[in-house]
Amino acid sequence: MAYEVNGQTVECDEEGYITNLSEWSKELGEIIAKAEDLEMDDDRWEVVNFLRSYYEEYQIAPAVRVLIKAAKKSMGPEKGNNKYMYELFPYGPAKQACKIAGLPKPTGCV
Repeated sequence: MAYEVNGQTVECDEEGYITNLSEWSKELGEIIAKAEDLEMDDDRWEVVNFLRSYYEEYQIAPAVRVLIKAAKKSMGPEKGNNKYMYELFPYGPAKQACKIAGLPKPTGCV
């Protein structure tokens, strides 16, 4: 499996997670989101950018519980909660948002 971005082929695993994290770009994030039936907006980008920063700092893609807790601390209780995150990423905030962010599948996600 692979994504096509600006004439480049970006390899991914069978679940759609890119295999080389350095190949991620905002354009690729848009393409992955479309494949996930999502339209990227400011709220979704805020979560994706938060995840990329989190990964840069801790070198791990957070599972949903950790994501919610960290988002609550960083973005406030109105955004750092299950309801809000699942509205943005209905197939699982950690899994779906990490995929769009070009990060590995979160640990502990099935």
